[in-house]
Amino acid sequence: MLEVLRGVTLIAATLTMGLAAGLFYAFAVAVMPGLGQSSDRTFVETMQRINVAIVNGWFLVVFFGPLVLPLAAAALHLPVGGRAALPWIAAAFLLYGATIVITIARNIPMNNALDAAGPVDRIADPGEVRARFEGSWVRWNVVRAITSTAAFGCLIWALVLYGRIAAGA
Repeated sequence: MLEVLRGVTLIAATLTMGLAAGLFYAFAVAVMPGLGQSSDRTFVETMQRINVAIVNGWFLVVFFGPLVLPLAAAALHLPVGGRAALPWIAAAFLLYGATIVITIARNIPMNNALDAAGPVDRIADPGEVRARFEGSWVRWNVVRAITSTAAFGCLIWALVLYGRIAAGA
């Protein structure tokens, strides 16, 4: 039973980490470059709407799952026989922890400032609002994409090691 729980938890941690990394990656390579080609008003309005729409149950599972599930996987891999994957699970947790810190310290305050500018039709200079937001937000999002993707890679390797141990290799 412990082996099944180890495997399921590690798979769930890897899956949620992959989804989180994919979200940050999609913003880095598609969403923000696409919005970068839009007018100032469209950019500000769209980002304000994304900031509201993204806070939902599915996002929260994907955002916090990679923080909670690796901890559970690590705890289950502590007993003798499950430790080969443990350093990789710990590395994933630390890398995603950095992603969370960046989000809380950098991206969320910028999102809040963008929202505080008010409805786009009442903003006198949306170009100025955009200029204070876009470059810095994009840079920190790229860092989040890198840290979360590295964490995903660590969990993939942890799964490989777990599979070898479970198969008796």
